[in-house]
Amino acid sequence: MKKIIQKNIHPAVFESKEVRRVWKDEQCFFVVEDVVQVLIESSDSKQYIQKMKKRDVELGQGWVQIVHTLDVPTVGGLQKMNCADLQGVFRIIQSISSPKAEPFKQWLAKVGQERIEEMQNPEIALNRSREYWQKHGRSEKWIQQRMMGQETRNKLTDYWKESGVKEGEEYAILTNIIHSEWAEVSIKDHKKIKGLKSQNLRDHMSEAELIFTALAELSTRQIAESGEIVGFEDNKIPARRGGKIAKDAKLALEEKTGKKVVNNENYLPPAKSKKLIK
Repeated sequence: MKKIIQKNIHPAVFESKEVRRVWKDEQCFFVVEDVVQVLIESSDSKQYIQKMKKRDVELGQGWVQIVHTLDVPTVGGLQKMNCADLQGVFRIIQSISSPKAEPFKQWLAKVGQERIEEMQNPEIALNRSREYWQKHGRSEKWIQQRMMGQETRNKLTDYWKESGVKEGEEYAILTNIIHSEWAEVSIKDHKKIKGLKSQNLRDHMSEAELIFTALAELSTRQIAESGEIVGFEDNKIPARRGGKIAKDAKLALEEKTGKKVVNNENYLPPAKSKKLIK
């Protein structure tokens, strides 16, 4: 099974359910677990996938593994997710008797057409992202901060790449150093505080949490650039220093307001969450 290291996983939405996807060499890969979850309407998609693979030993031959580099490395390394291209997804659909099969096929065709449009005009992708957040209840301020934060993040990872830091685990370790410094909790613990599992932490941050994340990453990049830092080990130093700048600002704000910046609020469905105040 081939492994692809990718820093950005983009969710698409089918009937209010997220299906994670990533583009590699102009080809779209979908997270197998998400695809199966949509089709079987069950909370135990992992076990169902194992049963499918036993029935059809060749089912997973075309799958690849994508590493989500924003997740914290565990004892076994980064989280790896089985993913399939369109051909592989259609084979999964054929293996499952589901009333969702035909609507899902039509949705896949629509997603493919949207990607072609986005390649021709990148502004379309930005507008669709904005529409996605609006549909999920985000305020305009939150959306603006999320997009600005992503741009700041991209500039930092571009610097890391140019300075010899390896995508994947090294990105994740440096990201966690920055986060642990400013937030005073690791990414893993921050997700636990918010009651998150596979969800992207940044998608469930408050406006303040997004701002301090961006400040920490901007400071890290500028410190690294000014010192012309090269390599993974040396980049740990600006990561800590950049995180501390944001931490000091966070502590000052908390002292003035009496409120903690890191909190348990999220954007999960109402039955499972404490809704963020807009």
